[in-house]
Amino acid sequence: MTKYFTDYANLCFEVFGDRVKHWVTFSDPRAHAQAWHSYHHTWRSKQQGLVGISLNCDWGEPVDISNPKDIEAAERYLQFCLGWFANPIYAGDYPQVMKEHIGRKSAEQGLDVSRLPEFSLQEKGYIKGTSDFLGLGHFTTRYITAKNYPSRQGPSYQNDRDLIELVDPNWPDLGSTWLYSVPWGFRRLLNFAQTQYGDPPIYVMENGASQKLHCSHLCDKWRIQYLKGYINEMLKEPLLNHMQMATEIVVPTVCTLCVLIAAVLLTILLHRQR
Repeated sequence: MTKYFTDYANLCFEVFGDRVKHWVTFSDPRAHAQAWHSYHHTWRSKQQGLVGISLNCDWGEPVDISNPKDIEAAERYLQFCLGWFANPIYAGDYPQVMKEHIGRKSAEQGLDVSRLPEFSLQEKGYIKGTSDFLGLGHFTTRYITAKNYPSRQGPSYQNDRDLIELVDPNWPDLGSTWLYSVPWGFRRLLNFAQTQYGDPPIYVMENGASQKLHCSHLCDKWRIQYLKGYINEMLKEPLLNHMQMATEIVVPTVCTLCVLIAAVLLTILLHRQR
């Protein structure tokens, strides 16, 4: 699949690169790195564009900021969410906390090796530094507290993290069961990304509120307040000089996979015709 994605990316660079100057890949460090290297060595000097990756993550706030276990759990939440894909690109490997937790639980579950794949030294060097900007999607926030999930419960993303997600009942409800308006969490996530990954250029790629009410006339005050709150947090100093707001792009995962499969088939067909 990595090779097919690179072929597809090269086709896009060749056909659209004279007009498209900002390219966004998808959340697989190896596939992303191959597309970035291909653009860097073949197309960048001609087209003068940029290639980045877009990742989605909510903010995790410790329930008790004086409790070291909650602080560690909130850090795990962010590393398992954003760090999972960003850390290989900016640091050359998966977050250490992911390697430790998944490795330990894998051993407790009787596995000879960790369920988290390992990068070779060559892969680490190849992936690290392959992003001209960081695309960031963000919608809401969770309070995080530590909870130890026994390994006998079986492997899962939830069990590996050893934490619980909570919400404040006073947060504005936006209609979806998972979505609450928490603007201050957006600013904290942006600060985290800046400090964690060496102050990269950040493009806000996904943000928005769902349809709360069904009405025959314009009635989206909750959406106006949501966007106003989040944009204002982004525009506060010192973030102002580092942020760029991109057009909102919210595509369901199933749709994304369908588009990718169609692109792979198109690439194969074009290669056969050649």
